[in-house]
Amino acid sequence: MKGHILKAWTLGLALLPGFALGQTVLTRDPGLGAGSIGGSGTLGWSDEAALAPTAAPLGNSILGDRTPGAAPLQAVAPDADVTLPGRDAGGPPDDAATVLADTFVIQGDRTLIAAGGVVAWYQGARLVASRIVVNGATGELTLEGPIHLSRPGAADPEAEAVLIADSGQIDRRLQDGIIRGARLVLARELQLAATELTRTGNGRMTNLRHVVASSCQVCASDPTPLWEIRARNITHDAETRLITFDRPQFRAFGLPLAAAPFALTAPDPTVERRTGFLRPEFRTTSNLGFGIKLPYFVTLGDHADVTVTPYVSASRTRTLELRYRQAWANGVTEWNGAISRDDIEPGETRGYLFGNALFELPRGYRLGVQVQAASDRGYLLDYDITEADRLWSGFTLERVTRDKLFFGRTGNYHSLRDDENNETSPAQVADVIWQRRFTPDYIGGEGLLEWSVHAHRRPSDRDGAGRDIARASVGLDWRRSEILPGGVVGAALAGIDADIYRIAQDSRYDDLVARGDPMVGAELRWPLIGGADGVTHMVEPVAQILYSPPGRDDDIPNEDSRLIEFDEGNLFSDNRFPGWDARESGLRANLGVTWTRFDPTGWSLALTGGRVLRADPDEAFPDDSALSGTSSDWLVSAQYDSGIGLAIANRALFDDNLDMSRNELRLGWLRDDLQLSAGHLWLDGDSRAEVELPDISELVANVGWQIRAGWWGRAETRYDFAADRAQRASLDLTYRNECLTVDMGVSRRFTSSDSVNPETSVGLSVRLGGFGTSQDDLPGTVARRSCMR
Repeated sequence: MKGHILKAWTLGLALLPGFALGQTVLTRDPGLGAGSIGGSGTLGWSDEAALAPTAAPLGNSILGDRTPGAAPLQAVAPDADVTLPGRDAGGPPDDAATVLADTFVIQGDRTLIAAGGVVAWYQGARLVASRIVVNGATGELTLEGPIHLSRPGAADPEAEAVLIADSGQIDRRLQDGIIRGARLVLARELQLAATELTRTGNGRMTNLRHVVASSCQVCASDPTPLWEIRARNITHDAETRLITFDRPQFRAFGLPLAAAPFALTAPDPTVERRTGFLRPEFRTTSNLGFGIKLPYFVTLGDHADVTVTPYVSASRTRTLELRYRQAWANGVTEWNGAISRDDIEPGETRGYLFGNALFELPRGYRLGVQVQAASDRGYLLDYDITEADRLWSGFTLERVTRDKLFFGRTGNYHSLRDDENNETSPAQVADVIWQRRFTPDYIGGEGLLEWSVHAHRRPSDRDGAGRDIARASVGLDWRRSEILPGGVVGAALAGIDADIYRIAQDSRYDDLVARGDPMVGAELRWPLIGGADGVTHMVEPVAQILYSPPGRDDDIPNEDSRLIEFDEGNLFSDNRFPGWDARESGLRANLGVTWTRFDPTGWSLALTGGRVLRADPDEAFPDDSALSGTSSDWLVSAQYDSGIGLAIANRALFDDNLDMSRNELRLGWLRDDLQLSAGHLWLDGDSRAEVELPDISELVANVGWQIRAGWWGRAETRYDFAADRAQRASLDLTYRNECLTVDMGVSRRFTSSDSVNPETSVGLSVRLGGFGTSQDDLPGTVARRSCMR
């Protein structure tokens, strides 16, 4: 398959992984979670070693344009309906209870006394007590503690609602009754302690009197929790999973901070989605001043929701943000937007709209839709939306099967860069690619047939500057491999590519141009393996000879193959140009060798070296390219994996005089207390080019580390050594204990232009345990309070 098909390119359309059609309920609102505030998002880490992302991920789509994708589209199964005992559950009633105890005594009036490690199960509820007295006439139970009672009908009794008490009386169904000295524990997080608890409505309503609610651990030596909510009464509805606080008072360190003279309602920790206010966010920036965001989340059934977020800062901005999400049986969509009036652009209305949708169609086709628009690039940066400077809106249609691929897209590009003119840049672009893999008769091997169509249009009507192009191409590649004597793997290669171009509004080129480029080649690989004392060595030298008729495509403008990479991924490629407008030609040899060492202790080391030799220089490559001339630069790469989280990779290009033209170093180190991802890129500039290219030396680093128990730090930087200045930097701190999460951070963006000013941003967010996303989703440890006895 061609190099430009094998490369992992982005499309800019959010055809994103992790989306399962047929599950039609939106996920928990992400605003409930604790994340980065200062500007560097929480890094996503796996348990495997990972190398530094030296650039934004390009995804796995076929074409690359580096435009941003819209928000991830996700859907999950709906919450199961809660059916409590005493209601029709659709099956035969089971009125039998199971009781285990050390001793049983039955008195003459049919009173049953069970004592010593009593455990009783009845219709999904579980009761643990030291002593139970069952009234033979009424069936009521008198309980002596310590008592442990799960909610009747709970799908997961341990993870949902658990009642802990000293004593009480309850009916025979373990549902309604009066409990004294009670604590209600919800989702193992939120505790509600009361002097008296009453359960009614067949176990549905739990009412607590003189209540203290907190998720903080309380010690006998220090009974004051870090925070608590006091109320005269708190009611928990087991079916709606709502908690109602009657005239609540919020305290921190025992001191009253806020109170409400009316009732407040909040979802319990088991609720995934519920209409109401989300966690507020405080943000201070040098351009917008101090401000607060207060999101309000509205559920529109199981399949849709909307989030309205007013953002107000101290006299500098009035912003309204909106997000709409909806899921269907065969599709999902999300739309994000905002509208603002601020002092950065006085008198101007600014805003943005990003939306995307994905639909499953019959016969395995997937339709994608994306809309991206912004008033200006500065708006996207000022309001911390995205750093993208090119936007794409349009449609895609794709279908991938075992041996066929279809991909089509059409849309419009809009650049937000100060140095790019949208009138003279390709705006309307359309692409169609069809591929089929097959096994030819008679000759065997593997073949790949490809048809593709591309067209783009520039809005300008000026000659040359407004050049419009349409192209139709067909390609056929064939390869057959055989194992030769001595373990050598030989392969024969052949292919042909043909194109026809229609060029308009550029008098330097003919209106209609056609070309054909055949290719033949052979390849020899000799994989060798050996080892001793548990160490395994693998060596594989490779030699590839290719020939295409030499020539230079001066009659075709090169629009899609101007950025040429040379690395171990395309060392043995028949064409290293990423697009269709330029192709390698002439007689050439791709030579290389790879050595890999696997150690029994788990670490491994791999080295790859090679270069390209040509009979004559290929004029398609610029003079400053690593692939120009009769011999390319030397390519040497090394990769090390410790097997326990550390990974290092380095790639270098240098000529026969050992003058280096490129070096790229990446480092990843993942441990429980350290998550490091860093990369450095150095490129030699070229003063001989038509436009002088400066040296590039940039460092990108993300690091997260455990400062101490409960404290997790995150830092990010991008530094330009050639310009001797940082492009961006941020530092975030997160503190977590069993009942509180505090996020605070500061970030600085140093870049500036005619429409963008440098900006410093400071953020703060607080989450109380027992409300919203679980703290287990965050990296690092939790500082847990210990009670000394």
